[in-house]
Amino acid sequence: MNSNAWVPLLVVISSLLPGLIIFSLPEDKVRLRITLNLFGALVKFLLVGLMLWGVYNGYHYEIRLPLLPNLELVLRAGPLALLFVTLSSILWLVTTVYAIGYLENSPHRSRFFGFFSLCVTATTGVALAGNLITFLLFYELLTLATYPLIVHRGTEEARQAGKTYLRYTISGGALLLIGTVWLYSLTGNLEFTPKGFLTNMGEQHYPALITIFILLIAGLGVKAALFPLHGWLPQAMIAPAPVSALLHAVAVVKAGAFGIIRVVYEVFGVEFSAALGVLTPLAWLAAFTIIYGSLRALYQDDLKRRLAYSTVSQVSYITLGVAIAGPIAAIGGVVHLVHQGVMKITLFFCAGNLAETLGIHKISEMNGVGRRMPWTMAAFTIGAFGMIGAPPIAGFISKWYLGLGALNTGQSWVIFILAGSSLLNAVYFLPILHRAWFMPLPESWPEDHNFGNKETAWTLLLPPLITAVFALAVGLLVTLPFSPLEWAKLIAAREFYQP
Repeated sequence: MNSNAWVPLLVVISSLLPGLIIFSLPEDKVRLRITLNLFGALVKFLLVGLMLWGVYNGYHYEIRLPLLPNLELVLRAGPLALLFVTLSSILWLVTTVYAIGYLENSPHRSRFFGFFSLCVTATTGVALAGNLITFLLFYELLTLATYPLIVHRGTEEARQAGKTYLRYTISGGALLLIGTVWLYSLTGNLEFTPKGFLTNMGEQHYPALITIFILLIAGLGVKAALFPLHGWLPQAMIAPAPVSALLHAVAVVKAGAFGIIRVVYEVFGVEFSAALGVLTPLAWLAAFTIIYGSLRALYQDDLKRRLAYSTVSQVSYITLGVAIAGPIAAIGGVVHLVHQGVMKITLFFCAGNLAETLGIHKISEMNGVGRRMPWTMAAFTIGAFGMIGAPPIAGFISKWYLGLGALNTGQSWVIFILAGSSLLNAVYFLPILHRAWFMPLPESWPEDHNFGNKETAWTLLLPPLITAVFALAVGLLVTLPFSPLEWAKLIAAREFYQP
């Protein structure tokens, strides 16, 4: 085994080990807990950077460990895996800084950051999984690690949200397990393979394979918040803002969407999926979810719930890009994995700042807040315009490639979905911006924590500014070799549409 084989395992361990240590720390060990958090995040970031450079230059990173008879735990760093794990490592580092400031002086911080690290460990494992059984194990670990974060506040509302989350995600995990076992009994293979490993299956197996596809997509669709499996997501907004950011931008919903990409392109193969006739219904479901999520967002006064329904809509762009079944649309769907992440985490950071600084939770309470917290609302504005699809922010690039991909495959109806979604995005984001920047200031805020001459604590302000700049930069610098768009093109060429 060459030395490169251990790098994917070290990437997983870099968050697992600090998390296990943090669990044992007393609450008053603040500096040690912060050091362990930041050390783990920095080590992961550096290791992922090493693998990015290596994979770009043709190096191979893979480790295989015995798991079950004839089945191995496989961690492999291909281009697709690295896109997701890079997003996770960068945003974990930023979210760690934010969470340190957000949870200052709050109880149960060791428990929170312990599960926080386990959550990122599971997400990393999902990203680097080299076969479906490895993916399933980390996917279920993600469910277990995320639940304590959702119920962290310990209120009755938080416990009910946690129960709903478990009902949905455990049911989804059961469907994914049934589909995985059935697929293995039929093929004897679960290895993620460019262009899929089912292309030689005879027509007599088509009914079983269609059923397996439905089971796998339904299991993944729970976390990806596809309609009607999305009900847990708005309720989970009772969680602290760093958890909401993690759920929407880095971990849970992205794990579901990433799994759908894997199943379509590296289990079934996009051409074989199209031959089975399963992609068109999947595209329709994604399109319906996009419009449905936007319509539901319109009627939410609670800011985080509006953002949650926005996520229901926005994450389905990824599924839509996959289901359109063309290389250009695939690039648009895959790159939106990153673009949606950086835009949505910015919005949730800003929502958390409003809640922690001024006690603002509802949109109706945001009159004039842009003049009280201009930097926070500037970051929010960039994220909102990106979600709408305004150039040159990241969201425009995703929608542009999805539209081009739809036209390239003769599915012009998708253009109307994209246009309708952008219009609805504008309808539910622009009134927020108008209220924040142009409405008169209220006599007082629900709460006003005194930060002196500062807008808010720097640990709360710096993360959304970083991610907002990133959302703008990835839209402006799309031609750079390591930009998300160029990396998505590399994925399509190496893994999805190999000659």
